[in-house]
Amino acid sequence: MNLNELTIQEARDGLDKKEFTSVELTQACLDRIHDRNEEINAFITVTDELALEEARKADEMIARGEQKMLTGIPYSVKDAICTLDVRSTASAKILDNYIPPFDATVIRKIREQGAVLVGKTNCDAFGHGASNEQSMYGPVKNPHDTSKVAGGSSGGAAASVADHQCLFAIAEDTGGSIRQPAALCGVYGIRPSYGRNSRYGIMPMASSFDTVGPMAKTASDIAIVMEVMAGVDAKDATTVPEDVPVYSEELQNADFNMQNIRIGVPKEYFEIEGLDPEVKEAIEEKITSLENAGATIVPVSLPHTKYAIPVYYIAVPSEDSSNLGRIDGIRYGVQADMENLYNTYAHSRAHGFPEEVKRRIMVGTYALSAGYYDAYYRKAQQVRTLIMQDFDTVFQDVDVLITPTSPFPAFGIGEKKDDVIAMYLADVFVSPGAVAGIPGISVPAGNTKAGLPIGLQIMGPRMGESKILQVANVL
Repeated sequence: MNLNELTIQEARDGLDKKEFTSVELTQACLDRIHDRNEEINAFITVTDELALEEARKADEMIARGEQKMLTGIPYSVKDAICTLDVRSTASAKILDNYIPPFDATVIRKIREQGAVLVGKTNCDAFGHGASNEQSMYGPVKNPHDTSKVAGGSSGGAAASVADHQCLFAIAEDTGGSIRQPAALCGVYGIRPSYGRNSRYGIMPMASSFDTVGPMAKTASDIAIVMEVMAGVDAKDATTVPEDVPVYSEELQNADFNMQNIRIGVPKEYFEIEGLDPEVKEAIEEKITSLENAGATIVPVSLPHTKYAIPVYYIAVPSEDSSNLGRIDGIRYGVQADMENLYNTYAHSRAHGFPEEVKRRIMVGTYALSAGYYDAYYRKAQQVRTLIMQDFDTVFQDVDVLITPTSPFPAFGIGEKKDDVIAMYLADVFVSPGAVAGIPGISVPAGNTKAGLPIGLQIMGPRMGESKILQVANVL
């Protein structure tokens, strides 16, 4: 096996046994990036010199016996997450020259372990999209079929893992931006509970929805990275002051038994119009396999599921319109060279934002405006509460829920780009959990006859990451 194709656990074992060095492992990933990035377009910035420098330091840590789980392991970071002294554009030209003077908290924690940053990955600009076609640096192509999208908004992160350009990736999930591309690219990706991981240094999209989490090649690798990332942060008041479980040990818990697990199957997710028959069949087969392993399958209902997309696309643009006010080309970023201040503001944002970002700013500003706030934003928040209550009620009877991650496999590049509603509906299975703030993980569930990956989603109650990781590990 090529070094870049290893899992985190396999690489950790090899590094500790001195079978290879972090420099060799990192160079294998960098070689893969340079061989494939022109075709896949997963990376906006590749950090060759920094990566090799960090790899040498990691080898020194290993030689001294000071290694930790992620020491010497190459990883990528979504470009909407701040990295110290490394360009972070959020895939928008208005930040083309932005170099953060600090690390996001989750990145600082990973760097303190001695992990190796190989580059910043392409995404829909500021996380606005479900196909990675809203990047101002070009779309990311699916490694399984380069005529297809990689999913969004974290398409570059998913593709970088699926194509073995790194061993894991850090990305952001507001409404499905980790889980949906993970499904389309055939990797594992977790959206943690809101408040489980710090959002400090994550370029804000919708502050009451945003989360940050890992993508990797196995459930156990996800558990390893989550142990490092999670926890309270004084710089993010929304983080939860609870002890972080040792997720990787819980996967090996001898007391865990599928016979004690009740799995809910919400009917609304399997009756929706547009669900691809191959996707439905694959998920149902996995549910049957879990039942054969001893789990109890329980039909359940989440009656307000159908409102999740409308709620999401009112509440999120509303928060977008506020958060993106700071991106003006004045304090930092690319500034238009105009004759007066007004035109400088107007043209910097007009030229620096793609169409979808501008669309959401306008929708959000409208929903928050006088005379419309009560009819749109306030009503959306009321229905959001009902969606949360649906999940609270169901989790009194079951341990986890299983659904498809995406209603269809990867679609063609350009196929849905001009159909805004069709693109929004790509998030129909991932947005309800985001609205409720609960954790969800996408797990590979096989392939279509055309060879495209299918993703299965496991959702759990708030702060229930351990349980969904355990079930994912069984699958």
